[in-house]
Amino acid sequence: MDPSSLMDPKPSLSSPSPSPSPSPIPSPASGGAHRSFSKMVGTPQRFIYSDRFIPSRAGSNFALFDLTDTTPAREDSSSTYNTLLRSVLFGPDHVSVVPPSTPDRSASSPSVSSSSTPSPASSTPGRNIFRFRSEIPRRSLYHAFDDELPGFVPPQPKAPRKVSRSPYKVLDAPALQDDFYLNLVDWSSHNVLAVGLGNCVYLWNACSSKVTKLCDLGEDDSVCSVGWAQRGTHLAVGTNLGKVQIWDASRCRRIRTMDGHRYRVGAQAWSSSVLSSGSRDKTILQRDIRAQEDFVSKLTGHKSEVCGLKWSYDNRELASGGNDNRLFVWNQHSTQPVLKYCEHTAAVKAIAWSPHLHGLLASGGGTADRCIRFWNTTTNSHLSSMDTGSQVCNLAWSKNVNELVSTHGYSQNQIIVWRYPTMSKLATLTGHSYRVLYLAISPDGQTIVTGAGDETLRFWNVFPSPKFQNTGSEIGASSLGRTQIR
Repeated sequence: MDPSSLMDPKPSLSSPSPSPSPSPIPSPASGGAHRSFSKMVGTPQRFIYSDRFIPSRAGSNFALFDLTDTTPAREDSSSTYNTLLRSVLFGPDHVSVVPPSTPDRSASSPSVSSSSTPSPASSTPGRNIFRFRSEIPRRSLYHAFDDELPGFVPPQPKAPRKVSRSPYKVLDAPALQDDFYLNLVDWSSHNVLAVGLGNCVYLWNACSSKVTKLCDLGEDDSVCSVGWAQRGTHLAVGTNLGKVQIWDASRCRRIRTMDGHRYRVGAQAWSSSVLSSGSRDKTILQRDIRAQEDFVSKLTGHKSEVCGLKWSYDNRELASGGNDNRLFVWNQHSTQPVLKYCEHTAAVKAIAWSPHLHGLLASGGGTADRCIRFWNTTTNSHLSSMDTGSQVCNLAWSKNVNELVSTHGYSQNQIIVWRYPTMSKLATLTGHSYRVLYLAISPDGQTIVTGAGDETLRFWNVFPSPKFQNTGSEIGASSLGRTQIR
């Protein structure tokens, strides 16, 4: 339709417009849609045209406008960069891999599908669009840039700590009793090991390997427990007749003998100058060695023999385990337990306080229980439980790392090093042919000694050294071999 006829106040349907038709504005070479609107300004013979252009690039040929850069230098530099990038990301074996190109829009446009020639990328079968190529391995960016970029140091995974599966020293311990309820081995802060053998107590100096006979109780009595004071100068000896003897180890001299129990004393624990002793008579006696009395208080609550005793590291709480399957916690002044835990289904001998977290207590049950349980005595809560598959005889925390070691009896007689709190096994140590009933840890926290009814003491390096000490242990891994403690 003639644009001028739109502005004629009296259009004619039978005759052409008397005014000449103005020349239309030529459309661009891109084939864009052209829409014209007019407005009459001034005289009827004068028209002003304005247009709105909506481009459509479906059939555009950009070569006519010289928009493509065919400079060889830029193509070479771009190709070199792309080759280097593919080599870094995917490895040198995939330098020649051509990345998938974006499909040409003109190939899928229905308006120009009949006049357009499909590009090579769009006609290639099996195009790699929105999916990974199976023949290109995925590589970590840390490893990809490790060799390419100088000065880049990727984070290295921490290698698991290796624990020797063999003891570095074995001592013969004749007459070492095979009794679950006794505690016959303890290691002092002065690096001296005390062992109860029959009716005698022997001291083994870990620095010089010297063996000293401390005492002989005679034929009518026997040793049931030994416990070093925290200073490492005095040793408490519990006897089968219910007595507790205090010995000065440096002078091999007995200081005093204390009564109070009616039956054997199988468990002892020191808190500064206070000694706690547990007996088959179901009671726990608190003894202050500075006082004249044999004991200052009596703790009652267990219904069977007390076989485990441990003071917390701050000396504020005492944990006790008994043959009644009970675990009790006492404070410094109570005569009745302030906390009672009854989840174990067998005797509780293995008790250990964590040196890393206040109020964290670990306990182990006997043959019918086989579990290591963790408690928070601050909140009075049961944290977790781990079934070990064997009777739990002893527990000890490492003071250098957040790990603990357990010794076991029926049926595997093994020693296990655990990482807390995941309770993943770092090592399982075997060698004893009887239940591993006795456990003590060296003052530097690196070595443990285990004793069993096979009448041997075995020394194992299981824990790392503290950061502020040398890695070498002064008890000497060079002293290999098997010797006799008496």
